[in-house]
Amino acid sequence: MKKIINDPNRVVEDMVNGMVQAFPNQLKRIPGTMVISRQEAPVKNKVGLVSGGGSGHEPAHAGYVGKGMLDAAVAGEVFTSPTPDQVLEAIKAVDGGAGVFLIIKNYTGDVLNFEMAAELAEAEGIQVEKVIVNDDVAVEDSDFTTGRRGIAGTIFVHKLAGAKAEQGATLQEVKVIADKVVQNVRSMGMALTPCTVPAAGKPSFNLEENEMEIGIGIHGEAGIERKEISTADEIAEELTMKIIEDLPYQSGDEVAVMINGLGSTPEMELYIVSRKVQEVLKEKGIQVYQTFVGEFMTSLEMAGCSVTLLKLDNELKELLHAESLAPAFRV
Repeated sequence: MKKIINDPNRVVEDMVNGMVQAFPNQLKRIPGTMVISRQEAPVKNKVGLVSGGGSGHEPAHAGYVGKGMLDAAVAGEVFTSPTPDQVLEAIKAVDGGAGVFLIIKNYTGDVLNFEMAAELAEAEGIQVEKVIVNDDVAVEDSDFTTGRRGIAGTIFVHKLAGAKAEQGATLQEVKVIADKVVQNVRSMGMALTPCTVPAAGKPSFNLEENEMEIGIGIHGEAGIERKEISTADEIAEELTMKIIEDLPYQSGDEVAVMINGLGSTPEMELYIVSRKVQEVLKEKGIQVYQTFVGEFMTSLEMAGCSVTLLKLDNELKELLHAESLAPAFRV
């Protein structure tokens, strides 16, 4: 294992401290926790947004803390859900009196621990609502989930729900938008190589030099097929068609596109994938409103990518363009 770390058991602690120090005017750490919040949190009379999960997916989730997106993110250990007490501290830290909204990826540990934290917060008089993101079309169930996994589409939920909250919307109005995004967002990914959790010291799975995994999750979970590596165009078409068929998207629809790298994929390759995705969508009569290419939801140093499509209407387009000052997503 080759990694630029100190102690494998302190990687999250070191990362959280480093991130706060890099953005001292925007972010702060809640003492005694692994919670990163906006410097100005809580914002009075504004719905607070909290997300989080296991570390190793950076810039998710702390990179999306900032005006126009999240108010706080909770960092668990690598690929491990944060504990309910940590999530509760995040909820209390961002409660400005209008309630707190939780954005949860559909992994069993995240769902259980965030929901338990919500119950504890409500016992303390804080109103809490939530959405569970399940955008992965590859598999219905895995070792990590019951139902579809939450992957890169989560970033669109952060952005649009965050924009709605920034407008002064009520807790229920924020929930309506978040639910709407979840209903209209779909993703699918693939991998060329595995990743290595620092504390484990060895790859989470094995792929031969000529193999790739289609439909993989962000923790290295198995996908729907392991097969011989194919061209970028073939990969892009396979992922995109699976997504289109799932919603289903129709001719005349407008979409936002996200081409997401999993940690070790050069932007050159992501843009090659994006090129083919655009071609496939054009052939289907689906209009591309905006495209995002880069690393948004990674899996340590895994090589691979995911494709996300978000079906848009006028309301969602407006929120997509709203100001965001989060370090990893600026508008």
